[in-house]
Amino acid sequence: MKKLLSGLLVLSLSVLVGCAAGGPPPAAGVWDAEINSPMGALPVVLTMNADGSGEMASDVLNAPLSGIVYADSTAMFTAEISVQGQEIVLDFTGSAEGDVLTGEFGSDFGAMGVTATRQ
Repeated sequence: MKKLLSGLLVLSLSVLVGCAAGGPPPAAGVWDAEINSPMGALPVVLTMNADGSGEMASDVLNAPLSGIVYADSTAMFTAEISVQGQEIVLDFTGSAEGDVLTGEFGSDFGAMGVTATRQ
């Protein structure tokens, strides 16, 4: 628990320093993404706003993003989706370099890779 709190403190300080530097976080923006799920490739649009709000949308799902945290070029958030009547929590961690975002969603079913390009 102490390590978790220490990690959150360091992350929070990184966010504050980033905000003081000015400009939006590198991972903030609208991204055309593809999730490599166990059921195949799933195209989604990820919207991550600098204020920490956002959403994940596709033809088959829409979910708000919660707890968006930025640290340098890294972004982390959680999305809760419903698949075949079952609620699934997806925890994303990824990083942006220019107009490319890469990362993965962690879930109870294992990790799912994500690649995205900025709109």
